[in-house]
Amino acid sequence: MTSPWANWAGNQTARATRVAHPSTTAELAFVLRGAADEGLRVKAVGSGHSFTPTALTDGVRIELDRMASLVRVEGDLVTVQAGMKLAVLNATLAAHGLAMPNLGDIDAQTISGALSTGTHGTGAAYGCLSTFVEALELVTADGSVLRCSADAQPDLFAAARVNIGALGVLSEVTLRCVPAFTLRADERPARLSDVWSDLDTHVASNDHFEFYWFPYTDRVQIKRNTIVPTSDRPLAGWRRWLDDDFLSNTVFGGACRLGRALPSTVPTISRVSARALSARTYTAPSHEVFCTPRRVRFVEMEYGLPRAALREAFDGLRSVVDGLPYKIQFPVEVRFTAADDIWLSHGYGRDNAYIAIHQYVGAPFEEYFQRFEAITAPLGGRPHWGKMNFRDAASLATAYPRFADFTALRDKLDPGRLFANAYTDRVLGP
Repeated sequence: MTSPWANWAGNQTARATRVAHPSTTAELAFVLRGAADEGLRVKAVGSGHSFTPTALTDGVRIELDRMASLVRVEGDLVTVQAGMKLAVLNATLAAHGLAMPNLGDIDAQTISGALSTGTHGTGAAYGCLSTFVEALELVTADGSVLRCSADAQPDLFAAARVNIGALGVLSEVTLRCVPAFTLRADERPARLSDVWSDLDTHVASNDHFEFYWFPYTDRVQIKRNTIVPTSDRPLAGWRRWLDDDFLSNTVFGGACRLGRALPSTVPTISRVSARALSARTYTAPSHEVFCTPRRVRFVEMEYGLPRAALREAFDGLRSVVDGLPYKIQFPVEVRFTAADDIWLSHGYGRDNAYIAIHQYVGAPFEEYFQRFEAITAPLGGRPHWGKMNFRDAASLATAYPRFADFTALRDKLDPGRLFANAYTDRVLGP
């Protein structure tokens, strides 16, 4: 048996029979055929930034660290191997004068893991990262190498861009990028009531808008990112270190440890935190604005909702927080995305608002997450595939209009369930 694997948060662990490190698509196909012959299930793992058991297996664990290279650049189309981390991708694109149109706030994930779980950023005109995929290469259970795009095998393309590892293993992806661009970031504290009163304007008038609510307060931190022609207001190095490293990681981590040990201090810590973050405005290359370091570990649940349901879900969440027998130490994040046509995307067929809730590692969270999910599910909520949920296939089938099409394609590509585990059995059916 191999050494155990754990995800970033430490809430998911597994011990595989064997670990494979393929470096080419042909080697990956060989590994899959061998596992199938031996009757061993297979899971590919990225950098472990999912909170669900989606990557767990006691069979063959495939690590894509040797499939992380740039394949080619053709204008604004960039093809990379699936194991490339987003931080490396961003640097690679910048070296070619390119950028991803949008990003989330963490760049530690592999591109395949980010795509497969529906990772997204914020911005009313932008879908999840999978909407930037122009073509992809997928290795299936029998070792076949399938290539698809909107024109070639469009159904496979609609399914594979967000596939939670259930259809095969991504080996290459081609991304449609944009010329490198600069963002002006404006971040400042505000009152929650002011955000609600002007929410439509905030979302419509900024290229990327989000806010963080501090539990037990009426305070939020808003973030507005707008594309500008030049970087004329760079952030001083000391200020970036103070805000993003010292305050957001070192000090916040200490506050979380204190709150976990002395729960009665959490509301006070939240009120102090809400007022400790001062306003700042700066310009920088897009990926440096989108992505920030996250070293304070947590577990997370996130739900995508129809935008019209956001206020009801958020007000319900506030009631949940007030009624819990324990305290919530992390701010609540609210983001916005555009509709897309990817079968298992949280944004399929509708513009979305997202609510992400977190809890510090080692602190209780189950009742918090379950009660929040009970509010969002009847409102059309769709769980982020890389973040914790308690749903089953029967309830998810009603949330995703193309759910049956996805599972039918899964039956065709993986009839023996080489890529199944307990998580996919629960959310997709056995």
